[in-house]
Amino acid sequence: MNPPTFQPSNLPTLPLNFQILPSLLAADLGRLADELRRAEASGADAIHIDIMDPHFVPNMSFGPSIVDFCRRTCPDFYRHVHLMMSRPDLYLEKFAAAGAQTLQVHIEADCDLHVELGRIRALGVKPALVINPETPVEILAPYLDEADEVLVMTVHPGYGGQKFIAECLPKITWLRERRPGLDVMIDGGGNAETIPLAAKAGANQFVAGSYLFGQSDMRAAVADLRGRLAPRIKRP
Repeated sequence: MNPPTFQPSNLPTLPLNFQILPSLLAADLGRLADELRRAEASGADAIHIDIMDPHFVPNMSFGPSIVDFCRRTCPDFYRHVHLMMSRPDLYLEKFAAAGAQTLQVHIEADCDLHVELGRIRALGVKPALVINPETPVEILAPYLDEADEVLVMTVHPGYGGQKFIAECLPKITWLRERRPGLDVMIDGGGNAETIPLAAKAGANQFVAGSYLFGQSDMRAAVADLRGRLAPRIKRP
């Protein structure tokens, strides 16, 4: 789908802390340590680690041992862990012990999110919510006071390299209008064209997998994205 001419309504006029996160799913797994170091050296803010079970999505990826590997390889590189799992509640302690610093759980997961968000915080980890493209954003309302960030999926979860779903942009604006200080992230199809669109809608955290790991000079690509985001820091 081609990005629409999206015009968000009355967004709050406050400075936002923009963050860029390469997604480990797009790295060359045969050179994982080198790829992690390349991502850290690029000036990116954190590494995004997708954990998939074959029940919630039609794919499998990493487990707690990869999170621990990231911690041991680049201990100062912040670790966002996205649990694409039907029962994330069964694994929260394992991922926290492995070094997750933010744990993102889906609103569509089969567990009591009020309980699980509190458990994540009690583990000393930042709790976050994720919403799929088909799920109405209003379902998040009862949980927003319990989460430090919300990730809006801008592709269908399960595989990297998909095309950005621009119809998800109004969800971002809905979140920004209701919680001006909330961190709002996008994941899926992020590149030099779509990330500024998401920033205009109100997002301040941006996952980019294939786009960043596909660059011969990731540092230059991260700097270019920051330059494209700079005009969005203070909205008129």
